[in-house]
Amino acid sequence: GHRRKNWKVRKFVLREDPAYLHYYDPAGGEEPLGAIHLRGCVVTAVEDMPDSKKYDVENILFEIITSNDIHYFLQAASPAERTEWIKAIQAVSRTGK
Repeated sequence: GHRRKNWKVRKFVLREDPAYLHYYDPAGGEEPLGAIHLRGCVVTAVEDMPDSKKYDVENILFEIITSNDIHYFLQAASPAERTEWIKAIQAVSRTGK
């Protein structure tokens, strides 16, 4: 959200039962702003986005495509964090309820 003005900074909480990625306003608030249903989703690293500058997104973007074909693009803080998120979401999408 700091580099891409149309993106928002969010706090994410990954849950296995049920398999959801809930997101919250990082400034606070107990209620989630929304949720991404992960059961049967596909999550992949994104190497290039057409409307982005290379220094903004290099090796830190990933995409979640839900079972009902909704696409979410997320940006991690680092390449290592992106890898951790992808592995965790893939595991939940296979085993979560």
